[in-house]
Formats: sequence, C-alpha cells, structure tokens
Amino acid sequence: MFKTKTLRGALIGASAALLAITAALPAAAQAWPAGKPVTLLVPFPPGGSTDMIARTVGAKLQERFGASFIVDNKAGAGGTLGAGLAKRAAPDGATIFVSSLGPFVIGPHLIKGVAYDPLKDFDYITVAVQAPNVLAVPANSPHKSFADLLKHIKANPDKMSFASAGNGTSDHLTAELFWQATGTRAVHVPYKGGAPAMSDLIGAVVDASFMNINTGLPNIKGGKLRALAVTSATRSPLLPEVPTMDELGLKDVTVYSWQAFAAPKGLAADTRARLREGIVAALNDATVKPKLLELGFEIVGNTPEQFTAFQAAEFARWKKVIETGKITAD
Repeated sequence: MFKTKTLRGALIGASAALLAITAALPAAAQAWPAGKPVTLLVPFPPGGSTDMIARTVGAKLQERFGASFIVDNKAGAGGTLGAGLAKRAAPDGATIFVSSLGPFVIGPHLIKGVAYDPLKDFDYITVAVQAPNVLAVPANSPHKSFADLLKHIKANPDKMSFASAGNGTSDHLTAELFWQATGTRAVHVPYKGGAPAMSDLIGAVVDASFMNINTGLPNIKGGKLRALAVTSATRSPLLPEVPTMDELGLKDVTVYSWQAFAAPKGLAADTRARLREGIVAALNDATVKPKLLELGFEIVGNTPEQFTAFQAAEFARWKKVIETGKITAD
C-alpha cells in the first residue's frame, strides 16, 4: 500500500512539473510569429511597386502562418524616413522592412544625416523581385535604334534630354551610369514623379528616358514609345526583340530595380529562416508568380547571405556613380 501511494504521488508530481514547463513554453519557445500581428513597413505611399509586393506577399504569409500581416506605409525623404523607423523597431519579427533599392543603396549617398546605416542596421532576409529598366524614346523619334541614339548623343553633347521621375531615382541613375560608361553628356530633366515624365516623353517634349520595364511596357506595346535597349542580363521575355546593353557592348550598364525584405538588426536566425522560406513560397505561388512575370518582375528569392553580399556591391556601385556624377537630391 505504501509503495502504491508513493508511486501515485511521484506520477502526480511529475505531471504537475511537466504542465508547468509546457505552460512556460509559449513565451520562450513558440515559433514566430506565434499568432501575433506582423507589420510590413513600406517607406513609400500606397499604390507603387513596393507597396504591391508587400501586400501580395503579406496576404500569402498570413495564409501560411495564421497571423495578421499588416502593411504600414511610412513615406518621406525618398524612403529614408521609413528606413529609420524600421531600424529603431524591436528585432523580434514584429516589424519587417519592405523596400526598393532606394533607401538601401541610393538615399544614404544623397541625403545627409539619414538615421540609419544601411550596411549595419538591418538583417537582410531576401531580395524578392527585380525588374530591368528600358531605354525608350517617343514613337516619332528619329532614333530608330540604340546605334542611332548613341551616334547622335556623341555628336551632340549636352543636347539630348533624358526625363526621370526625380533626382536620384533609378531612371536618373541609370542614365548617369550610361553617360559615364559611354563618355557622353546629356541634359537630365527631373520631374516630380513618373506620370509627368511619361507624359512629356510620349509627347516628345523630352528625347529619351530609362524607365522601369513595368512602367514603360503599356506605352511600348501601345505604340506610343519605342524601346531601344533593356538593362537586364538577358533579353526580357516581355520585349524579346529588344537587345540588352550587354549585347550592345556596354557590360557595365546591367541595372535592375529591386524590392527586398529586411529586419531590424538582431532578428533570431530561425525567425529569419522561416520568414525567408515563406516569402519565397509566396512569390512562387501559382496564383502570384504568373502575375508578377506579366508585370515584368523576375523572381529572385535569394538567401540572406546572398542578399547581404548583393547589398554591399550595390551600395558601392551607386556610391561611385553618384560621386562621379556629382548628383544631389536637390
């Protein structure tokens, strides 16, 4: 009888201890996101490419993890305002920074005193997508080919005008890179956004522009613009007849715009791995991938290590272009 009571007491004690340990696990060991809401901080207004990528991927992450993924747009200062806010967030996986290349590799070279170090203050998760730029001219332009344009710009320095969505934008910096690579000079015409730049290009108020392929595609397909070259490593399946800069002899003018996911420095390795896995799955989802490809995006989904190396290379590249071109944000 004594032995039976002793055994029963020991089992009860062990069960109680196990329950106590189990009850403590959710706070310490339950896998991210543990049912808690996650903010996808986008440093631009709603409606742009970065916002679209965040919302598209966020919806799939919500399905996958069973937690709320909420897009929070914090626009200002070319995206550097939002980057500063993301840097100061807790590295617990509750805030994820979703941005284009601007705040990562361009803004810090143009804007003095940004409130973050893009090389040190983030844990890089993955580059989600990328898209090349396309060199386009009005449909009635006398330049029927890239060779025509290059011949003209060399013979007429500081005469051709290139439109952009603003100082320091991808279209501006691609043009600067092109001029530096070819030893040519032209007139940069910055607009306050892509829409007025596009309008004046179609109307032949300006001579040319390097624009993101998904921005220019409708007017190229519609016959309002003529595409002369793309900045991708290989020809775009959306414009298979248009040669790459590399094919045309300009190996240093391979350029992509890109959107990526990062977190405040200190994110747990297992959280970063789960998040990256979920993002890649979302991008390759059968309901998502075809739509992205139709818009001109290429799926990347690289590893944190690959993104970290890519970030450093892009940072150095655009620093050189900006300093050589004496480009400012004004």
